[in-house]
Amino acid sequence: MEYSSSEDEELVEDFIDVEDDTGTENIDQGTGAMASQINGVNPSDGSVPPTGNELLMAADVIGKNDEPHMGMEFESDTAARAFYNAYALRFGFGIRVARSRSERRKGVEVLVMKRFVCLKEGHNKKKPVEPSNKKKRKRLSIRDGCPAMMEVVRRGPNKWVITKLVLEHTHVIISADRAREVQLRRLSGKFQEHENQLQEVRRNVFGDTDAQGLFDYFKKMQSENCGFFCSIQVDSKNCVSNAVWVDSRARMAYTYFGDAVSFDTTYSQNENMLPFAAFTGVNHHGDTVVFGCALILDRTESSYGWIFETWLAAMDKQLPFSITTDEGKGMTAAVAKVFPQCFHRLCRWRILSRCKKKLTDVYRRFPEFHDELKRCINGCDTVPVFDLFWGSILDKYGLRDDTWLQSLYEIRHKWVPAYLTSFFFAELSLTHRVETVSRFHRNNFSARVSLSTFITRFDQYMDGLYASEAQKDINSLPPEHLLKTSTVLEKQAASIYTRAAFETFQMELIEALQHYAVKVQDGPYMKYYVERDGNPPTRHTVFYNIDEKKAWCDCCRFAFSGILCRHVLGVFILAGVIMLPEPCITKRWTKKAKMGQELIRLNVENESGSADSVASRYNDLVRDAMKCAEKGAVSAGSFRVAKEVLCKAFMEIKGLRRN
Repeated sequence: MEYSSSEDEELVEDFIDVEDDTGTENIDQGTGAMASQINGVNPSDGSVPPTGNELLMAADVIGKNDEPHMGMEFESDTAARAFYNAYALRFGFGIRVARSRSERRKGVEVLVMKRFVCLKEGHNKKKPVEPSNKKKRKRLSIRDGCPAMMEVVRRGPNKWVITKLVLEHTHVIISADRAREVQLRRLSGKFQEHENQLQEVRRNVFGDTDAQGLFDYFKKMQSENCGFFCSIQVDSKNCVSNAVWVDSRARMAYTYFGDAVSFDTTYSQNENMLPFAAFTGVNHHGDTVVFGCALILDRTESSYGWIFETWLAAMDKQLPFSITTDEGKGMTAAVAKVFPQCFHRLCRWRILSRCKKKLTDVYRRFPEFHDELKRCINGCDTVPVFDLFWGSILDKYGLRDDTWLQSLYEIRHKWVPAYLTSFFFAELSLTHRVETVSRFHRNNFSARVSLSTFITRFDQYMDGLYASEAQKDINSLPPEHLLKTSTVLEKQAASIYTRAAFETFQMELIEALQHYAVKVQDGPYMKYYVERDGNPPTRHTVFYNIDEKKAWCDCCRFAFSGILCRHVLGVFILAGVIMLPEPCITKRWTKKAKMGQELIRLNVENESGSADSVASRYNDLVRDAMKCAEKGAVSAGSFRVAKEVLCKAFMEIKGLRRN
């Protein structure tokens, strides 16, 4: 099991181990607390640690200086300690005194050496525990063998020199800005208030059992599922603040459908719901698929950042094209840092839901307002049409001065579909919303339940999703049962698309028959106007390149959903295009979405993992094994074949090891 400690208050980020510890670790948390709590006075050598204000002043000084180097001199060990403390604050890690040595000179004990190390230096030793009926709480150790250290030796009355120095860390450290933010927050007095709130959330989630139930669940899943990933973030008291877990099925699904991701935090709407969030997407049948789960006890920017980074690590750092989340400054900032190359969209369904609360009086006086607002948001396919419709609603209901609607309009480019047509979100329909975690909770729970009960039922819910997907993969109706026209385009689409994707395509094709296209320009990219009479009449511009077999429409429907729009289909009908060109078919909506190559997405580091890496090879083999398991479980015959192939491969691998 993987555990991670990246609690900002301690400025420690990386993997930790669970261990039985009957006492507490005596550590010097140099950059993570108030001076009286961080460093403490060392009674063995009489040195006095720097105060909190001195740390901040030192941080300002070191920001202008070089990092520690061999031979660097200080007036005292206290000055050396303040310097290393400030350096740690700048780079975002904690320190403690690991060793000190004294010598007797002229009958007096004199301190001659002191070694400062990273908080994660060394490994915690388990203490022998005497047999007892008393249940002892498991504690978490933050030590993982980090070699970073600085050792200073006395060379004269007022001369201490760095004689040993290691600057490299084996774990992730946070930014200087974030380190300073944490320090200032502690000094401001807001830290205790935040701690009290966090403790209350823990009591609501875990009750009197601490996080033992969560640990037990992770251990059970790892014993049953070799591809199961989990990570826990702990705070300064080694208490759980956040957790992320992803099973092998979710990791496999992400390779096929991870082009558009939603981070569902709708728990915040329901006081009876646990602070449980899910990374979700949409499969080739237009149904919800779960990419991972998170427990969010500490709703801060740094916590969201840790959750996103941890989940992304579980997905081999493969970025989606877009990510949809709820509103919030902390979450928005975290998305910008972790997913800088992805387009960030705000969930319009959550915004519509909030409108009911913010505009209660308007909804009560005008029952038709909600439907009209939804038509404005979901039904306008161009920016001018949306702006015109939005303005007419404000005038009709006297809402020009409403601050809530003004704030929504200012960020319309983050949530209104008419402004997002150039980005892919895997939405077959703008009016149909796939099932969310909030709906799952409403359908299964009428009151707050324990975390273990919730997780058990959510696992059952995910089992149902995968079973439904497998059933839809098998049960596909013959194409002729679905056709409504006599076009070859429709027959071809029925044979390649899943039922859900085909129905969307079919609707666009029928609409295309109600439009008329006119060629207005020849050349490599032929230009067409596609119009439809109505109130108001509509016109769209389509460019079509015969050689490349590509078409582009100014409605950008294909870029948004991956299904051709009625305007392009209207041009195809006029131009005599009988079969859908290959560039116009999005594989993720086809019946073969999970065959052949996986999705091509962005990589965090703009390059794939090294084939020489053990972790890279392991993840690659897990994906191949999951493919085999997915296809092998469909029938008894395929199961026998899969078992024979896997057993044969395993025996050959064992033979290689013996040789």
